[in-house]
Amino acid sequence: MAIEHASAQAVRKPWGVADLTPWSGIDGSGDAVGELWFRRPDKDAPIPALLLKLLFTSEPLSIQVHPDDAFAHSIGLPNGKTEAWYILSATPEARIAVGLKRHLTRQQLRGSIKDGSIAGLAQWRSVRRGDFISIPAGTIHAIGAGIMLAEIQQNSDVTFRLFDYGRQRELHEENAVAVADARPALTEAVARHLSDERWALIASPHFVLERIKLPANSTWAIIADKETWILVIEGLAKIGATNTTVGDVIFVEADRAIIEVGPNGMSSLIAYPGPDPIMSLLQEAGAQMTKSVGAFGVHVPKPNEIVEVQT
Repeated sequence: MAIEHASAQAVRKPWGVADLTPWSGIDGSGDAVGELWFRRPDKDAPIPALLLKLLFTSEPLSIQVHPDDAFAHSIGLPNGKTEAWYILSATPEARIAVGLKRHLTRQQLRGSIKDGSIAGLAQWRSVRRGDFISIPAGTIHAIGAGIMLAEIQQNSDVTFRLFDYGRQRELHEENAVAVADARPALTEAVARHLSDERWALIASPHFVLERIKLPANSTWAIIADKETWILVIEGLAKIGATNTTVGDVIFVEADRAIIEVGPNGMSSLIAYPGPDPIMSLLQEAGAQMTKSVGAFGVHVPKPNEIVEVQT
């Protein structure tokens, strides 16, 4: 049984940013922060099936692809990497790439990696706040500059780069060609309305990603049999014993977490293992709260444990 305030692990990237406000107080001015990874605070706890991240981009990321479970097993890894994104903010010119403009043979894909033309073959499109994108394993993809997003994924850090804008990092031609589905993306995710408070954005065999919006001064319960990650993206709430604000993450597993919503409501992303939405996950827990507004009017500190990783 667990209701835990997740700790944030800062990952330094050449395409990251200096200022993570309001999502984190970590300082990236000396060495840019590209990602925050959320971890269970107990290092001896079982490794979760899912990994929740925040990404911050001042430059484009590499064009890349991730393997499926079968290929990952063939090279000695426990699992592949299917992921999904939710756009939290984006500049007007911000773009992402998902899939290719046309189908390529393996020989053509290999040639496009060698000569760099893969950058022009990727299917780029504009994004804005509130967009959500599914990236199944094998999908060639990239994230452009000026984007802040939440990512839920299988718990894996395996990435094969096809193009990296001259950053002098290794490309992974052989593995990328072996795992890539080198064609246009097949489908786009469509939200499913579950209730007045819940929308299932993406449901895959590996995870379900929901957005929930709870009214001001209301009380709810998260009934989590499986591991469940809650990222606050708007408003304030007390979740379990923790006062949370934007950027805070709560991990719940085999437990019941009470959510006491603040005076301006609360929106969050919730992720848990798939394949289907759990209809009993969120339940109204009682009458309107009687707690004073002042309980939610103070600064809420981020998790005490911050680990910084240079990559």
